[in-house]
Amino acid sequence: MPAPVLFLVSGLAQYGGAAVAVSLFAVIASPSVAWLRIAASAVLLVAWRRPWRMRWTRADLLASAAFGVVLAGMNVAFYVAIDVLPLGTAVAIEFLGPVAVAAVTGRTWRERVGIVAAAAGVVALAGVELRTGGPDSLRGLVAIGIAAACWAGYILLGRRIAVGGRTDPGAAGDPRPRPDGITSLAVGMTAGALVFAPFLAAPAAPVLTDGWLALAVVGIAVLSSVVPYTLEQVVLRRVTAATFAVLLAMLPATAAVVGAVALRQLPHGWEVVGLACVTAAIVLTATRRTPAPG
Repeated sequence: MPAPVLFLVSGLAQYGGAAVAVSLFAVIASPSVAWLRIAASAVLLVAWRRPWRMRWTRADLLASAAFGVVLAGMNVAFYVAIDVLPLGTAVAIEFLGPVAVAAVTGRTWRERVGIVAAAAGVVALAGVELRTGGPDSLRGLVAIGIAAACWAGYILLGRRIAVGGRTDPGAAGDPRPRPDGITSLAVGMTAGALVFAPFLAAPAAPVLTDGWLALAVVGIAVLSSVVPYTLEQVVLRRVTAATFAVLLAMLPATAAVVGAVALRQLPHGWEVVGLACVTAAIVLTATRRTPAPG
């Protein structure tokens, strides 16, 4: 299957899972739905990757745990935001995080122009929400701003855990491989679920007595976490960084399409302008890998 098609499938799965999550907010509060997604994803990934077979150092565990806590915070904030903001708008504003990282760490005119374009897009999108969305829109914009900041941290921490698969024997002659990126993600998501459990697990109790609700949570975890991350690894092995940047720019548009079809959230006017500005910013700045959100 061509890499662009794989990436499109990844985006549709990721934001399709978010659309399913929105449908659960009437039963379980959005932060707890996010926690359920993290916990279910952790269980699935741990069962798949079996991290106990790897040779972990203390530094590996600490880096994975920090990565997972930031990832969990990003998902909780994102779900709080999409409870009140259109899905496409929320995803576009959240991209301010990776664009800002590229602008700060980059050295070319592309990064500087990109951050200006992203800022213009965010202003357009936020302005529409503040004018038309009511008092809850401010809460949503603050939440998606936090998610964007967490995504920036996720990128910086992700560079540490993405290097894996090393099989050096080590001082003790241990033949087990070092953890790879997906195995580190499994451990990180477990840490994130445990850290947020005291605050968000109790309101998620209805999932224990409702089989369909539990099935929906597993579906969200598979669609929004397991499928996108795995497909991203496949795509990254096939395409250049420049091509990946163009593919990454598909995500806000993909989210807008999923929001329009599944949630009847049709973008118009300045929202379309804002989405276009953010998409241009992504193309300009994402010349290196920008991990997709949890």
